[in-house]
Amino acid sequence: MKQSQLFTKTRKEAPADEVSKNAEFLTRAGYIYKEMAGAYAYLPLGICVLEKIKQIIREEMNAVGGQELIMTSLQRKELWENTDRWSDENVDVWFKSKLKNGTEVGFGWSHEEPISEMMKNYISSYKDLPAYVYQFQTKMRNELRAKSGILRGREFVMKDLYSYSLDAEQHEKFYQGVIDAYMRVFERVGLGDDTFVTFASGGAFTQFSHEFQTITDAGEDVIYINRDKKIAINNEVLSDKVLQDLGVTRDELEEVKTAEVGNIFNFGTKKSEQMNLYITDENGEKKYVHLGSYGIGVTRLMGVIVERFADEKGLVWPESVAPFQIHLVSLCSEEADVKKADELYETLTKQGKEVLYDDRIGVRAGEKFADSDLIGIPLRVIISPKTLAQDSVEIKKRNESEAKIIAIDELLK
Repeated sequence: MKQSQLFTKTRKEAPADEVSKNAEFLTRAGYIYKEMAGAYAYLPLGICVLEKIKQIIREEMNAVGGQELIMTSLQRKELWENTDRWSDENVDVWFKSKLKNGTEVGFGWSHEEPISEMMKNYISSYKDLPAYVYQFQTKMRNELRAKSGILRGREFVMKDLYSYSLDAEQHEKFYQGVIDAYMRVFERVGLGDDTFVTFASGGAFTQFSHEFQTITDAGEDVIYINRDKKIAINNEVLSDKVLQDLGVTRDELEEVKTAEVGNIFNFGTKKSEQMNLYITDENGEKKYVHLGSYGIGVTRLMGVIVERFADEKGLVWPESVAPFQIHLVSLCSEEADVKKADELYETLTKQGKEVLYDDRIGVRAGEKFADSDLIGIPLRVIISPKTLAQDSVEIKKRNESEAKIIAIDELLK
């Protein structure tokens, strides 16, 4: 991508109505655009990051046997009435509307019911199980107060996976496998050291659940952790009984502020019984299916990465999710030098490198460097008349203060 062709522009000032670090820097750097409170458009740079995150998640979900699909966001009222989750008293985040013919519909905040209804068409025998399906879907939640930028929105992208198992043992094996897969996801996006599997309330889903909480001052949750035992408990379920069940005492726990980046739920057979989702076993007897639900907020995860790594100058992306690997910054203005800078860009691109090329003419070096810091690409490569005189470039990692000069040939190797 040539920066001169990128339609978005950086901003020096933060939007007046944004107070969170993630919304401020992502907006200023041209990754997102705020449509309204709790609803953001994702611009070309933002899409690059989201797709990197999604691909990491996709690889890990495929590795545990997940099959990708995509459902509609429109929800049928009767499906949710079967499970007592249509009423606003039980689920207070619905967006609802009516079709032209008067039929009531909802806009998906989760997909257990519609996907389970669909699965009735494909699983009927014990031979059909287990089955694991997932999607990347835009979810709609009518939050009372949207806040914290893309950490809590009314519209967001989620990866949601659903498991259908023959019995509790088969379900539990997969459930534990997803916990491991989720931790690999968070490790790969750079959050592994600060993310904990956390015992928590199930909210509108189940009585209890497991959350994946990342330590950050921008978070909305308080959890208690024991780093040695790798135990974490959400403040909302902290009790003597929970402490006893988990084998820890209160004075062994450290209080930290966190943001939830994922959660998983075990529904057992309750939802299948409500929806009449069953199979026949090898003896021809009717058995209700064990259901599990597993979510990662993709856009939320992007925001947490920003909160965790950004500095006073701007974004600092881990290499695995950065929109580009290299920010090639040209300080050339003479035709011959510009041609050499263009050639370097083309060579790097042909090598398969992902390069954002700041080819803008007439922009001061200081402004280009400030933009580069704000955008946050892991490696900056500066080419200028001074470096070209030595057949070299200056390279600097975004998270380091020192720069160094290396030969162009060495860079290409």
